[in-house]
Amino acid sequence: MDTSQYMSMFLEESMDNLQTLNEALLQLEQEPNNVDKLNEIFRVAHTIKGMAATMGFSVMAELTHKMEDVLTGFRNGDLRVTENVVTVLFKCLDALEQMVNNISEDSDVQIPIHELILALEGLSEGGKQVEQKKKAVAKKQTATKKVEVVVEEEIAEDVEVNNIALNEYDINVIKQAKEKGYNSFEVIINLSENTLLKSARAFLIFKTLEDWGEIIKSIPSTEDIENEDFDYQISLVFVTIREAGEVQKALMGVSEVTEVIVTEAKVEILRPVETYVKPEVIQPKVSKNVVDKRDKVDGSGNKETPLHKKAHQSVRVELDRLDKFMNMVSELVIHRTRLEQISNHNKITDLTETLEQVGRTTSDLQDLVMKIRMLPVDSVFNRFPRLVRDLSLELGKEMELIIQGADTELDRTVIDEIGEPLLHLIRNAADHGIESSETRIANGKDPVGKIKLIAYQEGTKAIIRVEDDGAGINVDRVKAKAEKIGINTDGMSDADIRNLIFAQGFSTVEKVTDISGRGVGMDVVKTKIASLGGTVDVISDMGKGSAFIIRLPLTLQIIQALLVTVGDETMAISLGYIDRVIEYKEDKVKKTNNKEVIIYNGNVIPLIRLNEKLSLKSSGTKKYYIVIVKVGEATVGLLVDSLLGQQEIVIKALGKTLKNLKEYIGATILGDGLVTLILDVAALI
Repeated sequence: MDTSQYMSMFLEESMDNLQTLNEALLQLEQEPNNVDKLNEIFRVAHTIKGMAATMGFSVMAELTHKMEDVLTGFRNGDLRVTENVVTVLFKCLDALEQMVNNISEDSDVQIPIHELILALEGLSEGGKQVEQKKKAVAKKQTATKKVEVVVEEEIAEDVEVNNIALNEYDINVIKQAKEKGYNSFEVIINLSENTLLKSARAFLIFKTLEDWGEIIKSIPSTEDIENEDFDYQISLVFVTIREAGEVQKALMGVSEVTEVIVTEAKVEILRPVETYVKPEVIQPKVSKNVVDKRDKVDGSGNKETPLHKKAHQSVRVELDRLDKFMNMVSELVIHRTRLEQISNHNKITDLTETLEQVGRTTSDLQDLVMKIRMLPVDSVFNRFPRLVRDLSLELGKEMELIIQGADTELDRTVIDEIGEPLLHLIRNAADHGIESSETRIANGKDPVGKIKLIAYQEGTKAIIRVEDDGAGINVDRVKAKAEKIGINTDGMSDADIRNLIFAQGFSTVEKVTDISGRGVGMDVVKTKIASLGGTVDVISDMGKGSAFIIRLPLTLQIIQALLVTVGDETMAISLGYIDRVIEYKEDKVKKTNNKEVIIYNGNVIPLIRLNEKLSLKSSGTKKYYIVIVKVGEATVGLLVDSLLGQQEIVIKALGKTLKNLKEYIGATILGDGLVTLILDVAALI
């Protein structure tokens, strides 16, 4: 079976399903008696198993099958939901995630699952150990012959349901289905000999059956069906809650089906045969975003309430295509600006009116492509509850994660990159911030430490805060460490000293652990966020906790900017940083600590002369302007020669040669074709 066309869907849905399992297991650990959550876990695990088996990843299917045995123990009351059991299941999820990553990267590295299988078997057998011992004793007392039958049953590899050979995996599925009140049928379908597109007809047959249950095995194989290398008969084993008459009637409704024979599947144990064929399952590929209107029915015949209602249909689009779409819209914005400039210069009235229409359409198209690229930060945040749970066990501290604003949207590019910095900040909060339960109680705090992950929009920026109610940052310790490694802290405020923790190799921890203490985490955070055009600041209160505040642009490609001149050069400054613009007056400039500042509305604001900072000659104009910018908690005035006005610009990368220029985040092309550099305000400050 050629599965390459389905590989992308398999990888994405597998990662989504594994994340769902992570979240559901965390909730089940908190609410062991939540039957709905347990049923959800069982359904998702079964979906992963079916997808893996369909794609031919037998190791994934085997591990998930063993996980299902443990989940069945939960359902039947043989097993209790405990921390140890959930930890084993989490290890299985980690292994499955690594397998999916290896498949995605086309890696041949094998993930060892033997120990996990043994652990799962130990769990699933542990709940029934007493009952099994009683049965074993009874069997020994009645007859030795029965023992021989049991042994034969355990070593049997292949079985035959009427005329279709099945392996042990398939037979276990049929047994479990029968235990839960489902029917197992052998179905033989004969097609008309006048059928032209046999493969298409076979697909309709399988789709009809999959709406009602699960196909365990089919003859001919899926590869033969796709190649139309089969006669006019299809045999399969089918598990469903429906009756035989209903199945037969539904299949007879498919055109060009001439005969349908439905009989009960009877399992007969056979010796292993050499001509064993790996079972193949046909499962129609349906996007997880398509609305499923079928009524779910459990083993008792009761309708289950769907967990999620999909209100909209959607399609999957590769990110590369969205990037190309964005680039084309960006080019359109550049040409629109150029046309507007030509129209204004030549005073062409007819063209002006048309350009207004083009401008509105371009703006709408631009807004649309922006929204298409936006994703909720929940896709990043949802991995952290599991992290905090594991850190809590590893560090022996009681802590919980509180997430707020997970529906805040960010550009897909930012979403892909923000996970690593947040990981470092949360690990840092758990290791350095949150104290032990004993210390917290002694200080009059709740014994359970709280880490908050908060997201919200603020103008053209997205704000992400990582807060903890721990011990806070000891300024004296940071200062002592800074002076020890040669950083001069004279004239620094407490806020400046706290921000030294982002320096490369800086760590106040004497003991290095697996979690933190090497002084690389905070440096990575600062570097990564700066590369996204964002900033990170820290505020802290000794004994009450700390908060790391990340400010990120909502999008990375098209922004509103103020065009200014510095010397003879034109520069662009993102409006997202600008607080206001004021006229420069010499008498407002003062000096403190040998640095220039201006007094504005009673506030002391550091002044940066951009021509000196960028090594450019001043234009010598008599009138200068100060652009007051805010980056996090810092406010700075940038001295420029003149203002050219506000404009929508497209950010273009500088390329490999100039990528190390820290003062600029990129360049843009103006309407007259002039290439203009875009200042990196955060780096300048």
